Amino acid sequence: MSPVSVLHTWQVPEPTLTAVRALLDEAFDGEFGDEDWEHTLGGVHVLVRDGDELIGHGAVVQRRLLHAPRVVDGPHATRALRVGYVEGVAVRADRRRRGVGGVVMSALEDVVRGAYPLGALSASEDALEFYAARGWQRWRGRTFAMTPTGVERTEEEDDGVFVLPVVPLDLAADLTCDLRDGDVW
Repeated sequence: MSPVSVLHTWQVPEPTLTAVRALLDEAFDGEFGDEDWEHTLGGVHVLVRDGDELIGHGAVVQRRLLHAPRVVDGPHATRALRVGYVEGVAVRADRRRRGVGGVVMSALEDVVRGAYPLGALSASEDALEFYAARGWQRWRGRTFAMTPTGVERTEEEDDGVFVLPVVPLDLAADLTCDLRDGDVW
């Protein structure tokens, strides 16, 4: 494996972005759409290569999440948190279970810990154990999303949202994500 590259989207050459998109399309069996790709851009990318071949990727993008404890401590109990949100984590199929995902996540976690009070991600069913083993914690509270018509409950996401707290946080509180097209979490 080559050294890991950590670059902002604007620093990633277009051919590399094309390779990242191809890796994500393959890793998600064609279920990685244009909106998913948009969610992956605009932040810090971790790229793992073997020689000239891209074998692993992940990104951290900034989002705002509202953290609202269920026992209200006063009028300012709800906080808007600047969050490092992990997107587009993938390892080439023939390189899985060889530590590449761990290398990607280690670099992403360094970004989160260095720049944000909280890391967050929405895990696929296949990745739940992977993130838990790395110290990511399943969100225990209810999840919501801001939408054009107001705040809506996202109950189907409750079991898949994981966080990496950098500061103390009530993990049983309500958590609301900001508005975006496509999958909100």
